[in-house]
Amino acid sequence: MISWLRRFVARLGGTAELPGDFSGALDTDEHVLAVARSAEGPLVATHLGLWLPEGRRVGWHLVSKATWGSGALTLVEAEESGTSGDAVLLRDHAPRELRLTEPGRLPDVVHERVTRSIRTRHHRDLPGGGAWFVQRKVPGRDGIVLQVRADRDADESAVAVAAAEVADRLRRAKPPEHG
Repeated sequence: MISWLRRFVARLGGTAELPGDFSGALDTDEHVLAVARSAEGPLVATHLGLWLPEGRRVGWHLVSKATWGSGALTLVEAEESGTSGDAVLLRDHAPRELRLTEPGRLPDVVHERVTRSIRTRHHRDLPGGGAWFVQRKVPGRDGIVLQVRADRDADESAVAVAAAEVADRLRRAKPPEHG
């Protein structure tokens, strides 16, 4: 009964149907936007993130880069490695290539969701390299989050100092909220 109801609601809402071999567990209010097939299993895009074949969701705010070409979705996932002031420090994982046998709308949805999560981005040169300063909307959190991702050879302590300074400037520049 539940699977029939989900299919019916998916058709009415114009969303994709969850594949039978999906191994993840969607949140109660999580909406499926697109589904693709790979040799490893299904990929499912929801409004909260991208579910990988192993049944693990990566939030859109933790996708540093996603490219589509030659039948493969190449994904660079980031992890939160700490904070500096109000800034969240990120560290990228190695790129992962997922060959899609049935891509459907998934590549377009991934591109749109990652792009839509970004409000501003700026690269800043720092000692030994530089860093990307990205303001993003994070599902489930109010407001915008400043994420800072150091270049491979950047001095991480210099990045942390710069991240805290930028976060402080952004906080001070934000107009007060009226209640």
